[in-house]
Amino acid sequence: MPRHDPALQRKLLTWLLGPLLALLLLDSLVTYATSVSFANQAYDRALHEIAREVFLHVRHEGGRPRIDLPPATERVLMMDQDDRLFYKVSLDDGREVGGDAAIRPPDTAVAGHQSVVFYDDTLHGMDVRMVAARMAFTEGGKPVQMLVQVGETINKRQRLATEIRASVLVPQLLLIVLATIAVCVGVRQGLKPLQTLKRAVSNRSHLDLSPVDDRDVPGEVRPLVAEVNGLLQRLDATLGFQNRFIADAAHQLKTPVAGMKAQIELALRETDSGKLQRSVAQLYVSADRLSRLVGQLLSLARNEPGAVDSVKLQPLDLHALALEITMEWVPEALKRQIDLGFEGADGRIMIDGDTHRLRELINNLIDNAVRYSQDGGRVTVHVRRGAQHVLSISDDGPRIPVEERSRIFERFHRLLGSHADGSGLGLAIVSEIAALHHASITLEEDNDGVGNAFTVFFPPSGSTGLPGTPS
Repeated sequence: MPRHDPALQRKLLTWLLGPLLALLLLDSLVTYATSVSFANQAYDRALHEIAREVFLHVRHEGGRPRIDLPPATERVLMMDQDDRLFYKVSLDDGREVGGDAAIRPPDTAVAGHQSVVFYDDTLHGMDVRMVAARMAFTEGGKPVQMLVQVGETINKRQRLATEIRASVLVPQLLLIVLATIAVCVGVRQGLKPLQTLKRAVSNRSHLDLSPVDDRDVPGEVRPLVAEVNGLLQRLDATLGFQNRFIADAAHQLKTPVAGMKAQIELALRETDSGKLQRSVAQLYVSADRLSRLVGQLLSLARNEPGAVDSVKLQPLDLHALALEITMEWVPEALKRQIDLGFEGADGRIMIDGDTHRLRELINNLIDNAVRYSQDGGRVTVHVRRGAQHVLSISDDGPRIPVEERSRIFERFHRLLGSHADGSGLGLAIVSEIAALHHASITLEEDNDGVGNAFTVFFPPSGSTGLPGTPS
């Protein structure tokens, strides 16, 4: 099923308009309660005055109270163009003096002289507003307590409450509508740069890895655009590395593969067993060269700076590692009667490095020295400590001209006139590995004036910052 993620504009409108609508609802409830209270306050005073007028018409005749309310007076008191009024007068002991018998006594006791209670009730199936007032007068020196109740239907109260609510809520509703329009327009205008950014990204070609323009991007989104640009830059470097590797591999593998194919065709046509054996031997040499070339290409790919950002450098002993690798090369040096020596220092020499890659670096330097030294020559591996720990390998090979030394670490670069077998990748791999270890490499003439000296300067352990991060 497709995933429906909420749009940013919808989320912003929800968070902005939601509270406004909640406030409108809360204000409506408060306004409703307030309007009813104000309407009751406005008309309760008049209702109380009617109760007082009714009480003034109570008379005592023959020891029994009665209401002396002429019809004309009753019409004046009880007539209203909007509402109906009802009254009832009763003694303190509950006996009725006069009025509408259907009026119930209030649920709340009315205690004390001149106490008044207002409440809502139902009378004859109609909602009424009631007032109950306890009043007293003196008859023959004896106080007489009476409860006067007057009820009124609530038509004009409801109309007044409605007018109050309208006068308050209509302007607020218009304000909410205007605020909603302003918020919608503001959010849409505020998100326009994001729409522009979206179009800029969606319209670009998959081959266009140039940085995204962030000039009109809001400040809150600029860090995201910066991260995207960083990703594009890393992707460009990775694709560039892949393209270079493919080009290098295609260029370097074409010739040996074609040579092996020709040798196989020649061997297939050969009928003499001796010649066939020599062809197979030559084919083996070619396959060995091809295997070495493929290994070097893969090593170059593994050690490309952009391809190994996650390499972790750990403390290791450069002295012990260099000595171990030098001992491994002794049999190969003896085949050509080369004097392979090692000059170390006392104690350990600690650097931050990757053991596998440093082993590859030292192997390539010794291989280069042994390969290009003359038979019966000398190759020496030096390790010493200092402000920068030093690994140096000197040989008796042909002296590399000064003008060539800056190019010797380039891929596939070989000196003219060199007859030694090689692809020109060994020193390029050394340079890449040295860069990964924050090390520098130099090429100088050997101290004895014969051959060359390759020197790698490593920072001591703990001085390279975060592991795997170039300084």
